[in-house]
Amino acid sequence: MAADESYPADLRYHHDHDWVRVAGDEATFGITWHAQDALGEVVFFEPPTVGSRVEADGSYGSLESVKAVSDVIAPLAGMVTAVNEAVVESPELVNEAPYDAGWLIRVKLDDVAAVESLLDAAAYQATL
Repeated sequence: MAADESYPADLRYHHDHDWVRVAGDEATFGITWHAQDALGEVVFFEPPTVGSRVEADGSYGSLESVKAVSDVIAPLAGMVTAVNEAVVESPELVNEAPYDAGWLIRVKLDDVAAVESLLDAAAYQATL
């Protein structure tokens, strides 16, 4: 079952419908409620390899749904430190809990200050 529409205020958002939760110099990435709703039922997540680099605005993997295959875009640059194996095994978690159990990867950020370039919840919602 899909989650109810929400955009938590404690997250930062990228215009390509990705979210970021920062803790120190690490960040967790995922897709927004809007993105998972547009995709429909997610059936497969192709993640990056732990230890690989992601570049801001670059693709780091893909999500396949019953409707389409979409690249997942990195909001910030850094090195992948973790992949959510629960989502690899049960991709529907992206639909059920996009901001919690449905997170995709964790990254050690190149530049923590770059998070300030992302949108807050109100600014992101204004783009929808």
